[in-house]
Amino acid sequence: MSQIILVRHGQANFLGDDYDKLCANGQAQSGLLGQFWSRRGVVFDEVYSGPRTRQRETARVVGEAYRSAGLAFREPNVMNEFDEYQAEAVLRECLPQLLRDNLEIKEMRRAYEAATDHADRRKTFQKLFEAVISKWVAGEISAPGVESWNDFCLRVERGLAQIIRDTPPSATAVVFTSAGPIGAAMRRALHLSAEDALQMTWMSRNASFSEFLASGERFTLSTFNAHPHLDDGLLTYR
Repeated sequence: MSQIILVRHGQANFLGDDYDKLCANGQAQSGLLGQFWSRRGVVFDEVYSGPRTRQRETARVVGEAYRSAGLAFREPNVMNEFDEYQAEAVLRECLPQLLRDNLEIKEMRRAYEAATDHADRRKTFQKLFEAVISKWVAGEISAPGVESWNDFCLRVERGLAQIIRDTPPSATAVVFTSAGPIGAAMRRALHLSAEDALQMTWMSRNASFSEFLASGERFTLSTFNAHPHLDDGLLTYR
C-alpha cells in the first residue's frame, strides 16, 4: 500500500497585485512544514507539484528546509493535473449576470466594496467568492469555455491515478497543490457529493497536509487538513 500526501500551498498574496505567490506568512508556513518533516526523518520517494507559482514555491521552501537539515529532497515533477480550478474565470464570467439578477449576491458585492480595512475586505470577499463558486459547482450558473467542476475533479483523479501507478507499494509520494484538488481527492476517497467536496475545500488550511492510502483501485483517507507544525498565529485559510 502506497501513501499519497497532498499539501495545500502556503498563504498566497490574497487581494494583492499578484495572488499567485506566497506572502511572508506563506513562506513561514512552508518552512515550518519542511522543518517538521525533516526533524522526523520523513522521506518522500516521489515529489510532485501543480504548475501554479504558489504551489511550486511551497515545494521549494519545504525542499530548502530539508537540505538545510542535511537531507535529500527530490526536485518536484510538475503536473498540470494538480492545478487549481479556474476560480478567477468563473467569477469573471458569472458575476456580472449574478449582480443583475441576484439580490443576495448584489448585497455581498456592495459589502465588499464598502469594506474599509483589510480584514473586512478579506471577510466580505470570501463570502462573495464562496457564494458564486457554490452556485457554479451546483450547476446553477455556467461559465462558457471554463472547465466545469466535474471535469476539474476528473482531471485531478487522472493525476492521482498516474501517481498511484508510479508509486511502488510501501513508498510515499507528496503533491504540493491547492484546496480544490484536495477536495477532489476527498470526493474520490469518501464518495462525496459535489457540494460536500466543495465544503471540504473551505476547511483546508494553508500549508496543511492530507494523507491517503492507495492500493490497486482502493484510495482511502488517513488524515485530513493536518497542521501540527503551525501555531495559532499562522493558521490561515487564504
